[in-house]
Amino acid sequence: MSTLNQGDKAPEFTSKDQNGNAISLAQFKGKKVVLYFYPKDSTPGCTAEACDFRDNYQDLKAQGIEVLGVSIDDEKSHQKFITKYDLPFTLLADTDKSIVEAYGVWGEKSMYGKKYMGTNRTTFIIDEEGNIAHILTKVDTKAPTAQVLALIK
Repeated sequence: MSTLNQGDKAPEFTSKDQNGNAISLAQFKGKKVVLYFYPKDSTPGCTAEACDFRDNYQDLKAQGIEVLGVSIDDEKSHQKFITKYDLPFTLLADTDKSIVEAYGVWGEKSMYGKKYMGTNRTTFIIDEEGNIAHILTKVDTKAPTAQVLALIK
């Protein structure tokens, strides 16, 4: 597992979106990308985060920012999540954990005293050249867009 830093080249990836289409980071060259990693579709914190990005999506698009969500859930789970909450952006199904591992967000977590492996909620802001401009590790699930916009300004 790698540790990425601000200024590093963002690891390239190709993964399936909610519709089974292959999506790669290279497709977004020339645009800013908010690449946000979240633990699981339709859980309270992940839903709040996704809905905040949804509610502010037009503002982000107007500034030339693309939003990509990544979890280890499969395409079918992503489809349900998108349909239920009317999400306008792409969700990537990282079922083989290649993206979460490349970005260093797969790790040990703890809940109710039990330790387990999972996705650590993290947001990467990738610039037009494909470099990591910012890394958010303390994501406010109720206001992630405000955090992103504060860093970009």
